[in-house]
Amino acid sequence: MNRERVTLTGPQETMLATLYSRALDSRERHSVLRDHWAETAVERIDYDFGRTGINRATAAGVALRGKLLDDWTGRFLAEHPGATVLHLACGLDTRAHRLGPPPGTRWYDVDHPEVLDLRERLLPPPPGEYHLIGASVTGAAWLDEVPADRPVAAVFEGLSMYLREEDGKRLVQRIAARFPSGELLFDCYGSFGIRLQRLVPAVRNSGATLHWGIDDPYELESWHDGLRCLDAVRSVDTPRLVDFPVPGRWSLWMMSHLPRVRDVGRILRYAF
Repeated sequence: MNRERVTLTGPQETMLATLYSRALDSRERHSVLRDHWAETAVERIDYDFGRTGINRATAAGVALRGKLLDDWTGRFLAEHPGATVLHLACGLDTRAHRLGPPPGTRWYDVDHPEVLDLRERLLPPPPGEYHLIGASVTGAAWLDEVPADRPVAAVFEGLSMYLREEDGKRLVQRIAARFPSGELLFDCYGSFGIRLQRLVPAVRNSGATLHWGIDDPYELESWHDGLRCLDAVRSVDTPRLVDFPVPGRWSLWMMSHLPRVRDVGRILRYAF
């Protein structure tokens, strides 16, 4: 088997931690995502995945985050046939493969060109009306490539914390202003989580820096008329949704009862 050597650094390198998490989860008896595409991709990559610091418990947490975002995206598509999906900073995520969007869905995976080059070498394209856009999501020009004639679900996992708040605000405003209606589905850190970033091996070892923390999800409602927060699920609460490995269950239970720690991360859903 030909293996792909990966030399990415910074935030782009951290996508390998997410990929490895989904691969580890796929090997579990009670896998959350059953993402066999991730497992196959990991086998083809020449990279020391020990740098990620991911173990069974943290892998399950990442998978649960992905599952909730998958569920919200799938619900949106069921309620809005023929909608558009913007999968921002898609990395090597196989969300389009996992969901199998219904016919008529228009799907865009957006990331830096070098990331998409690697993606095309490792992952088969999903069926349907599927497009790749090679660009930084903080730029303005890429959005012009997306028709604005349908409701949109904009999904971005593992992105917001690497943005500065002003870039995140502009991204939210551009999407909400361009499309007739839609939802924003993404995860975030709180400010306390940003302060603890050096304790995260994938961040520390890649040389990445986290910037933006969201402590009050409802503050974002002022960024655009009609923007409203529908869900703000604490990361420490997601294990209640499905099975979670025993090694991490007690530590998460303790975290959920510590006032500052329990708000270290959230998964958010907004409508506009």
